[in-house]
Amino acid sequence: MKSATRSLVHAAVAVAGSGGLFFGTAGTAAADPIPGCSAGDVTAVMTGVSASMTTYLFTHPDVNDFFTGLQGLSKSAAKQQTHDYLAANPQVRDELTAIRQPGVDLRNRCNIPLKADIAGVI
Repeated sequence: MKSATRSLVHAAVAVAGSGGLFFGTAGTAAADPIPGCSAGDVTAVMTGVSASMTTYLFTHPDVNDFFTGLQGLSKSAAKQQTHDYLAANPQVRDELTAIRQPGVDLRNRCNIPLKADIAGVI
């Protein structure tokens, strides 16, 4: 399976899992749900983040090439190379941070921990 296809499959599974996370626990929640934090809201925000990231990578081939080159590396090696690259390229770091910010804001507003089952989506 091609990498892009695998990524889409992983994203689809994660999105499907997010519905279970939100709806599977809805009956046990003591408080009313936080407005703007439904599975649909999460999916809408992350669709926007993904679309913006896609546009950014295709319009910045050097950045796209760097991240593509991380495929196949160990997790620790990819993390270190990413850290080094972003430290050497603060404008890229700031632009990527801005693109990801709606997802960060969503996690914070909706109390979704970074290690949640849907962390791969957000």
